[in-house]
Amino acid sequence: MLLVRGHGGGTTLTGTIFERGERAPSYKGAPDEDAPYVWVCDAFYEVESGGSETVIDGETKHVAFESPMPRGFETRERALDAAKEHVRTQFARVGVPEAEVDVEVLKEEPGAEHS
Repeated sequence: MLLVRGHGGGTTLTGTIFERGERAPSYKGAPDEDAPYVWVCDAFYEVESGGSETVIDGETKHVAFESPMPRGFETRERALDAAKEHVRTQFARVGVPEAEVDVEVLKEEPGAEHS
C-alpha cells in the first residue's frame, strides 16, 4: 500500500494506492477488482456556505466532499502520476497554487498502525 500525501496551505490530504495483491475497498462504481493498482482518495471543493469548515493558508473556508471514486490502473507509475495530479487538483480547488503543494509517497506495510 502506498500513501500519497499532499501538504499545502497548512493542511494535508492523504490518499491510498492499493498495490497488486492487496484488497482495495469496494464502493459502488469501483473499478474492476482485477486492476493491479487502485487509487482511493477524497475529492472536495470550496463552497460559499455549508460544508465543513477548515483553515487553509490561515483563512477559514467551507469545503464540500464528494464520495471517493476508486480508479484502477495497470501500472504503478500511472497510478502514482494520477494520485499526485489528484492531490494537487484538490488543493487548487480550495485556492492553493500547485507550486505550493508538496507531495510525498510513503510505503505503508500491511497491518501497520496509523497514528
